[in-house]
Amino acid sequence: MTTGTIFDIKRFAIHDGPGIRTTVFLKGCPLSCWWCHNPESRSAAPEVLYREHLCVRCGACVDACPEGARSIDGDVVSRDAGRCVVCGTCAEVCPSGALDKVGRETTVDGLMKEIERDTSFFDQSGGGVTFSGGEPLVQSGFLLELLSRCRDHDIHTVVDTCGFAKPQVVKAVADRTDLFLFDLKFMDPDRHLELTGVSNGLILENLKSLVGMGKDVRIRIPVIPSVTNADGNFDAIGRFVSSLADPPHVTLLPHHSTAMGKYSRFDIDKRLPDDVGDPTSEELQEIASTLAGYGLDVSY
Repeated sequence: MTTGTIFDIKRFAIHDGPGIRTTVFLKGCPLSCWWCHNPESRSAAPEVLYREHLCVRCGACVDACPEGARSIDGDVVSRDAGRCVVCGTCAEVCPSGALDKVGRETTVDGLMKEIERDTSFFDQSGGGVTFSGGEPLVQSGFLLELLSRCRDHDIHTVVDTCGFAKPQVVKAVADRTDLFLFDLKFMDPDRHLELTGVSNGLILENLKSLVGMGKDVRIRIPVIPSVTNADGNFDAIGRFVSSLADPPHVTLLPHHSTAMGKYSRFDIDKRLPDDVGDPTSEELQEIASTLAGYGLDVSY
């Protein structure tokens, strides 16, 4: 029985593809983007995240843990990683919300039952299911089976991807996917490596391959002032996308600084400087104009 790990399901989504959609967020990502809005998704395994600033040191988690993995000594609450099985019992009993289980394992059958609850909305709106993350291609076996099952049930499918995967995985997923939302972040390979942890050579080749296969692709570009909107990046993107055989539609995704609050809530190290704000409407219009100058269809 094929299983996978998800960390959220968002119903009635309207920005993740056509119509009303159910967006399933799969855990695990090979990138570590400075501006990631879902930093809790990076690890492919379920996690119990500890928010020390909320902890009241009551000891409820210590008493409840069936494995004896938690202890408290004065103001210090500790977890024995060797004993912890990430069952989430500690998070269930935590009265202050200092502990939060992120991620749950599910079967293809179990997840399809959740998806199929929304088919009436899909039928009425021309919607379907979107697989996002994290990076859904990390769990390729799980994703492929889900896509096949959706096709069997005539459910429209979207895969939201950063494109960093083996070409054979991308090809297999492409054969079962109706639409790709493909992230394009930075064209300079060294800067891409610095900002995301990986170079972009494989990503660009996979994008070329999908377009060459005639797949329905929409490119999505994060707009982060002084980060992605710097060093002529959008001119470089315009030149690259316009050179493709059938240039896809481009959507600009403005950075939202409020999402950076997750880093402090989950005690995750944040690399994006605190003074990076959200792009203004004027900045977005200017970028859209730049890309349109290369003959591209752009929205934001």
